[in-house]
Amino acid sequence: MNSVESIAGKAKTGIWGLDDILSGGFSRGHVFLVEGAPGTGKTTIALQFLMEGARAGEKCLYITLSETDQELRDGAASHGWTLDERVEVFELLPPESLLDAEQQQSLLYSSDLELGETTKQVFEAVERARPSRVVLDSLSEIRLLAQSSLRYRRQILAIKHYFAKFGTTVMLLDDLTTELADKTVHSVAHGVLRLEELAPAYGAERRRARIIKYRGVKFRGGYHDVTITTGGLNVFPRLVASEHRSNFVRTTMSSGIAELDRLLGGGIEAGSSTLILGPAGTGKSLSAIVFIAAAIQRGEKAALFVFDEELGLLFARMKGLGIDLEEMQRGGNLFIDQVDAAELSPGEFAHRVRQRVDEDHIKTVVIDSLNGYQAAMPEENSLILHMHELLQYLNRRGAATFMTVAQHGLVGDMKAPVDVTYLADTVILLRYFEALGNVRRAMSIIKKRTGMHESTIREYRIDSRGLTIGEPLDGFHGILRGVPIYIGGGQPLLQEQGA
Repeated sequence: MNSVESIAGKAKTGIWGLDDILSGGFSRGHVFLVEGAPGTGKTTIALQFLMEGARAGEKCLYITLSETDQELRDGAASHGWTLDERVEVFELLPPESLLDAEQQQSLLYSSDLELGETTKQVFEAVERARPSRVVLDSLSEIRLLAQSSLRYRRQILAIKHYFAKFGTTVMLLDDLTTELADKTVHSVAHGVLRLEELAPAYGAERRRARIIKYRGVKFRGGYHDVTITTGGLNVFPRLVASEHRSNFVRTTMSSGIAELDRLLGGGIEAGSSTLILGPAGTGKSLSAIVFIAAAIQRGEKAALFVFDEELGLLFARMKGLGIDLEEMQRGGNLFIDQVDAAELSPGEFAHRVRQRVDEDHIKTVVIDSLNGYQAAMPEENSLILHMHELLQYLNRRGAATFMTVAQHGLVGDMKAPVDVTYLADTVILLRYFEALGNVRRAMSIIKKRTGMHESTIREYRIDSRGLTIGEPLDGFHGILRGVPIYIGGGQPLLQEQGA
């Protein structure tokens, strides 16, 4: 068996992202283990797995040793689900005689009797229902009844061989509340899915999933972000850019500002990434949004992902600069997403970007800013890896990507919280400088992989007319340091509006 096994031989889980990393779903007729601490989403996965089978016309059985029938149905209702007649819930209760102290055996351990009775009830329920899919929740109860690793392993093997007779696809749930080092079921199960929950210092909990084992199938390894929302559990497969290639014409995209295009050597190429770097207030967002306005003016669509600024304030600020983002959004040409870094996982964010590019055929993407995106990362190295894959993916889809990064400081020696300049194809540097008693702004291109660019430094101004860029500042020396020296000659500085 290999990864090209027909999808007909797979039992889909009903979770698109999980089916993706499983190469189509769970192989039919096998036993799979889903393990994770309480609250990681095991029951939710199990219910979705059974409801997907019911939709396909299969008979399904949920055997519960830990939750009541009503608790399961209440949990399903919280997601808006109703378990139909094809999903039978079998609530396995201990024999009444074992709960009665007066009738307990003195020569035999009650656990011996209860384990045998439990297994018997499971088999009887399966014989009666003859299901195609079974969920057994949870193994912790059986492990406690078995008391020893040997008896537990024998019990699991007995269950596995019993289900094999019927060709049933079985999902065993384990809440890991006992003997975390016990890997008995790992060796017996055909595949193992682990769910984890992480609690950051601030923000919502983060969940992730990993396929530990899947015999005979080339699955997508590593960790994948998981969320649980009303409607079920979602898995966001880790983005691998090398799997996504497309043919596109590498055209040059204008900014709509002639002086900026000259500074960029004609414009920005489709299928490339641009980093706009500078301290707070230099106009990084505006510099990126002018490319959105130009794209929409050409009849194209664009997407803006905002991490740092409240949308109402952004709309008002841009409208004062002559760019009506609300009108572009209402016209259906601009997709705007306010991203809460404290609540959104990196995998979900990458999925949102992919969705817009793939479904809406968007060719201009702005991420404002990477400072906010970094807040969603557990560490800096993860940001670099996530951004590398995301940018490579967008480049291969023919999209032009613009990212902003706010540097620490205002003038002089400034540093960025994370260095991603080597990932970007083009780097636009914005700077403050002081001249003739005024604070002014300067723009330069310090890198462009896709072609030639001006090596000059141009002053620019932000006012009600938007972004205005002047001629090269060849009469000053030391502009990038923030305190230039006038050496005479050259083009005059930009005049204030109305002067």
